[in-house]
Amino acid sequence: MDDLELLESFLAGDREAFAVLVRRYQPVLVQIAKYYVNSTQTAEDVTQDTWIAVLKGAERFEGRASFKTWLFRIVANRARSTGTREKRQIPTDPTDPVAGDRFNSEGMWKEPPVSFGDLLADAEVNATLATTVRAAIAKLPELQRSVVTLRDVEGLSTGEVASVLELSEANVRVILHRARARIREVVEQLAKGGPSWH
Repeated sequence: MDDLELLESFLAGDREAFAVLVRRYQPVLVQIAKYYVNSTQTAEDVTQDTWIAVLKGAERFEGRASFKTWLFRIVANRARSTGTREKRQIPTDPTDPVAGDRFNSEGMWKEPPVSFGDLLADAEVNATLATTVRAAIAKLPELQRSVVTLRDVEGLSTGEVASVLELSEANVRVILHRARARIREVVEQLAKGGPSWH
């Protein structure tokens, strides 16, 4: 069942439908919350508060955005009010050593990257590659991990990611480039038979 069908089933009295939504989104909600707060425990508390807010506000969901985007905005807003953070502005730096020679002087890809969402969806065909990509994502710096998770794994648009994380779309693109470059480097090392992370 898709998210809206589960939400409608829950509103009709099916508690298991809500449990399915929790299982589906709990890990990424904690990930989003961790971007704003200082500990995993606090992120988990924020996520719990988010689910309570969803329980109380599900009937008011209007469908102007997808359920997933609505949910991610709730957790981001709650995490922002729980934690304190400085406004993140990430300068464009095409000479970033992680990026190497992957970007031109305008900060654009010289060769477009593969979508990691597609790689993860094909786990049965290439379990080793999917495991490597997941491990690479897990080892990214917090901000890069949040952006690549929302954009490439969860499928949000650049604008939606920018809205959830309160970044400019330009910053989301720069962070996404850096994250994808790091992941691609790991995948290329795997293809060459080298170490999976360095």
